[in-house]
Amino acid sequence: MQPDLLTTDEAAIYLRLSPRKLYELLAKGAVPCTKVTGRWLFPRAALDRWAMAGLITSAAFAHATAPPIVGGSHDLLLEFTLRESGCGLASLPEGSEAGLQRLARGEVMIAAIHLHRPDGADEAANIEAVAAAPGLHDAVVISFARRDQGIVTAPGNPLNLSDIASVAKSRARLAQRPPGAGAQLLLLALLARANIAANDLALMTPVCATGMDVAQAVRSNRADCGIATRSVALAAGLNFLPITWEHFDLVLRQRDYFLPGPQALFEFMRTAALRERAMEFGGYDVDAIGAVRLVN
Repeated sequence: MQPDLLTTDEAAIYLRLSPRKLYELLAKGAVPCTKVTGRWLFPRAALDRWAMAGLITSAAFAHATAPPIVGGSHDLLLEFTLRESGCGLASLPEGSEAGLQRLARGEVMIAAIHLHRPDGADEAANIEAVAAAPGLHDAVVISFARRDQGIVTAPGNPLNLSDIASVAKSRARLAQRPPGAGAQLLLLALLARANIAANDLALMTPVCATGMDVAQAVRSNRADCGIATRSVALAAGLNFLPITWEHFDLVLRQRDYFLPGPQALFEFMRTAALRERAMEFGGYDVDAIGAVRLVN
């Protein structure tokens, strides 16, 4: 059994490198390590992630260009930005966690995410998830917006819902999102904080792929409520019960940041046209749009 912390000689053997080559990587800060009482130690799990992430590969493989697709979460303002910027990036909205997984596998160029933690410490949830994700050692997190997220209901809120506890108590039919979607993670976090079991809810199936699908389920009376943004509620003419302001971020590899597609997207993000549309949609704070939140 290998120990969790390897010495320099052990790490060189583990990585099948010469000690001299390992010291060269160490001097460049290119290999994960820590220094304890004057000795370099190498966490074995971190070395595994480092190797699997493609740092020890041919240059051609390591720099293969991802397809021009934005995966992850769906958002009305992002959809507008992709269309109006002329960036040439397609959209594949499958949920935040699915987007990160596709980014790590090189299947999308950008992942749009809004993650939530059960303990409610959501301010750094996105950047912590990216920093810890295997295969995303070279990721950068760019702020897109903060969004007003909550519960959407039929106009007039006929069931007099106020929070997730009232949804459970009234057995209101709740439209749900796929596992790993940011809205579904928020729902699970709300249940955990309220000490409510998922089977106490009247969850509707099939799941709704996007927030707009949740809105359509409520409008057509297939559901009484669901988790979605204020912008979705306003666009669909639904009632909105605010819960939290969340970070909605874009994640991509540093080497892809300066490609024409992402650059066209980022350039449009700085325009007055985007800010005007954000105000029209409602429920957006774009004061920090384009800010770098993490360089992994």
